[in-house]
Amino acid sequence: MDYPQDRALELLRIGTGDSDSNFRDDQEEAIRHIVEGDGRLLVVQRTGWGKSFVYFISTKILRENGMGPSLLVSPLLSLIRNQLDAAERMGLNAVTIHSENKDEWAAIEEQVRSGDVDILLISPERFSNQRFQDNVLSHIAGQISMLVVDEAHCISDWGHDFRPNYRMIARIVSSLPANTRLLATTATANNRVMEDLEEQIGPDLTVLRGPLHRPSLLLQTICIDDKAERLAWLAEHIPTIHGSGIIYTLTIRDAKQVADWLKLQGLNVETYTGQSGDVRPALESALLNNDVKALVATTALGMGFDKPDLAFVVHYQTPGSVVAYYQQVGRAGRGIPESHGILLSGSEDQEINDFFINSAFPTQIEVSEILNALENAPNGLTLPNLLAEINLSKGRVEKTLQRLSLESPAPLVKDGSKWMRTTSELSDDFWDRAERLTARRKIEQSQMQEYVSLDADHMKFLVSALDGDTNGIETPEIASIPETVDSELTLSAIEFLRRTSLPIDPRRQWPAGGLPKLNVKGRIPAGLQLQPGKALCVWRDAGWGKLVYSGKYEDDCFSDDLVATCHDLVQNWSPEPRPEWITCIPSHRRPELVPNFAKRLAESLSLPYHDSLLRVDEHPEQKEMQNSSMQARNVDGAFVVINGDLPNGPVLLIDDMVDSKWTLTIAGWLLQSRGVETVHPLVLADAGKG
Repeated sequence: MDYPQDRALELLRIGTGDSDSNFRDDQEEAIRHIVEGDGRLLVVQRTGWGKSFVYFISTKILRENGMGPSLLVSPLLSLIRNQLDAAERMGLNAVTIHSENKDEWAAIEEQVRSGDVDILLISPERFSNQRFQDNVLSHIAGQISMLVVDEAHCISDWGHDFRPNYRMIARIVSSLPANTRLLATTATANNRVMEDLEEQIGPDLTVLRGPLHRPSLLLQTICIDDKAERLAWLAEHIPTIHGSGIIYTLTIRDAKQVADWLKLQGLNVETYTGQSGDVRPALESALLNNDVKALVATTALGMGFDKPDLAFVVHYQTPGSVVAYYQQVGRAGRGIPESHGILLSGSEDQEINDFFINSAFPTQIEVSEILNALENAPNGLTLPNLLAEINLSKGRVEKTLQRLSLESPAPLVKDGSKWMRTTSELSDDFWDRAERLTARRKIEQSQMQEYVSLDADHMKFLVSALDGDTNGIETPEIASIPETVDSELTLSAIEFLRRTSLPIDPRRQWPAGGLPKLNVKGRIPAGLQLQPGKALCVWRDAGWGKLVYSGKYEDDCFSDDLVATCHDLVQNWSPEPRPEWITCIPSHRRPELVPNFAKRLAESLSLPYHDSLLRVDEHPEQKEMQNSSMQARNVDGAFVVINGDLPNGPVLLIDDMVDSKWTLTIAGWLLQSRGVETVHPLVLADAGKG
């Protein structure tokens, strides 16, 4: 097929909205390669280069010449939303099928089958969805003119954002007609990733690779170990940077905490995480339109978010690899002459990244437990069934099931809602891959520590680490953002961290299958549920978390400061109906720790204290139980209400830590079953995963 040069330029100008636009280096070459059908193509270009124009212009030209639709695989819903808008500006009929638009599936499927769709955007997880395979893929597989794999580094085990479901793409590629055009795009592929991509989606993969240097991006690193000082730095210096930007954190909990702090300091910021749900499009629009100063985000706001005038990207903590950092900081400065990429680093960074590295692959024990459970259940097990059988967290079980089901051959498969054991054994390649990737990610983590310690030449370091050309990269002679931290703001941040309290939402349902010793199942009656409660802090976090840890494991006594701050928490909380007495959860291992604290708090609040519960059965510690079903059964039958007269009025129920909430739930049920009017839970620390 001949390449229509004038039409391609016209489409570029329509897409950009600029009648004077011209193609960037390699853009037109990529479009020509695709249109003329010259084989499979990998485009490795820096963020902001315009990879989306390549596949949208190519799709438009192919469709105008009577060819079938394009299928675009993209990893994130935020990215898909951006791509839909860009495609529609180009005059393409673009649709998407994903988990959040189920009500539209039937209509979209009919559009696709009838040939009305120019480009269909999906996440890689769609390929393992039976409905998608039956209703969409089987109908259009022979008609697809081009398969686009965006953020193609996700295919590679070596990629920083490796997505297990991207492994399906290599199988899909092999099943498509030989003349199907294939375009893979990424901004963050080093030599190792490119070799892996060629092996998986080749052969004869043509590579167009551009420079990685971003002269508009002013990079600096600032080491601030203490969280309070980092919060103070953000509050002091973010307002001085012109324009709007993104503040990245490593965890959802930190994103919420940073946003709450900055709002308290008068900054117009919002939180953007994987838990933001339906409001994510509105948050993206707010940032695109400069209606907020910043979004405080996890990596849920990452690949493909396109705002040309993004003025800054600040990292509250250190990412795990150079490629991850380059991907995120590359959101800034795409269409403006100057932007800031500032990496703060703290004392918790390594511990968080170690957790991500060590939990990336299932352990041999986890795999063995899951396969053995399925082996003993010839009719299969649902996820809740599995959780009741094995002491592993829901997240670990889900991740292991997903990983194993994508192996070829797979040792297990999903049939409806049940997982079934197959006759295949897990190959040694799986464990070899896990071992070498874990080792590689530890090297990448060390590489980021090198970057953190740099005084200059940050861009040169990043480009070199990505196997790019460093010739001509100079250290910018522009003043950086000050590293100073205001002492008054730091004191305010300490106060903020120390007055943060977390809600405890009551459980309303017993675990699947119920609790045999208590003889309960189904819904917990409203009159026997806990009231919404409070946790003073996050376990081992800045603020009070470290003091709770030292009180439990070092001093064997919680400090007077914790008593005083819990007194203030209760006074500000004012639970209704107002507590008339205080009790606590008993423990065999530390029999005096919590009662001592509860009695001192009761004295401070001028309330009577009564021992009301007796531990009658020794069980493992709750922290050893890895999922909700196991945690519930671990405390089933562990307590009884002490015989004798108990006050019937509302009670404040004290414990040192909360995770699954089953200990509190069962204690509250027992007390209210004996006539106690209302139970308000109060704990020192929330040890749940954040």
